[in-house]
Amino acid sequence: MMGSIKGLERFDSPGKGRGLRVSRPFKVGELLFSCPAYSHVLSVKERGCYCEFCFTRTQHLARCGKCKKAFYCNVKCQKGDWAMHKLECSAMVAFGENWCPSEISRLVARILAKKKMQKERCVCEKMLLIGEMQSHTEDEDNEKREMTEADIARLHRFYSKHLDMPDHKELLTLFSQVLISYIDLLYPTDDRNNRLRESYYFLCDCQECKSKSKDKAKLKVRKQSDSIEPDVINNMVRYARKTIREFREFKHTKTPSELLEMCEQSLEEMGAVFDDSNVYMLHMMYQAMGICMYMQDLDGAIRYGEKLLKPYSHLYPPYSLNVSSVYLKLGRLYLGLERESACTSALKKAMAIMEVAHGKDHFYIEELRKMIAQK
Repeated sequence: MMGSIKGLERFDSPGKGRGLRVSRPFKVGELLFSCPAYSHVLSVKERGCYCEFCFTRTQHLARCGKCKKAFYCNVKCQKGDWAMHKLECSAMVAFGENWCPSEISRLVARILAKKKMQKERCVCEKMLLIGEMQSHTEDEDNEKREMTEADIARLHRFYSKHLDMPDHKELLTLFSQVLISYIDLLYPTDDRNNRLRESYYFLCDCQECKSKSKDKAKLKVRKQSDSIEPDVINNMVRYARKTIREFREFKHTKTPSELLEMCEQSLEEMGAVFDDSNVYMLHMMYQAMGICMYMQDLDGAIRYGEKLLKPYSHLYPPYSLNVSSVYLKLGRLYLGLERESACTSALKKAMAIMEVAHGKDHFYIEELRKMIAQK
């Protein structure tokens, strides 16, 4: 039987699936509910930066003595993670450089292990059991099905020693349920609905999507003495989408300098038509900010970050973590340049949003308060 949480109810939306809605008024910043993740896995590329168990970021992590790949805060965290880490520890040693499961395969392995160990309903299943999640196997196209089959093959290859594998049909269902994609509200209606269709297999028909009322602001063009022809705008939108797709692909193969050059070239190209507040311009500015931070170009990162703030605050909903994220990054950048007044102002603005989005007693807020107090 489905559990319940006071003030919340589950509902079915025909053609879309199940949703969660409130059944009473809530105050801004009031906690609806919270629970630990059913299962989680740290990305391989983040290993060495974060604890595998509690995700704490620190420079003083202890390495697993056997595989030398996993890192932990201390023995307590290492013991806490052993039930899951043992799925990979010996395999990483045995396969060496050939150990290459996808992140989704790694997560599914942990879900299967958790289901086997679980004796009763998990606290995070109060509203929905893991086995009740909706399957999308019938909605997947051939390309997606081939990717799933490859992930299943990796699961068998790297985890069969420690897992009792369910039948192939059940694995197909489980992989179809594991989605790590979120729909960013920044983007125009067609882009969001394309992502919805690709990831969640439905289209949104809310009033905003029907009216496309915010698309004009999101796709703002640069003011010129002569109006820009619709064909020119449409061609630039296609160029922007193509550039964003290519950038995602090149992030794994090109150097930071090459990626930054790609950002700068696309911004120059799009800037001939688009206003600086156009979402495609903002997308590439955000990428450029991240690359500058990686390259320790603090001034460059600040330059891009400051351009993001005003349009982000206008285009995103109130209390958006996307906005607080930019304030937080800018605060740390200002700190690195010893601009203490600007640092404190940015961090306080980030905290004002995060206190609503995360709650005033959240770990992130406590850390942010400490950072501000030290200024």
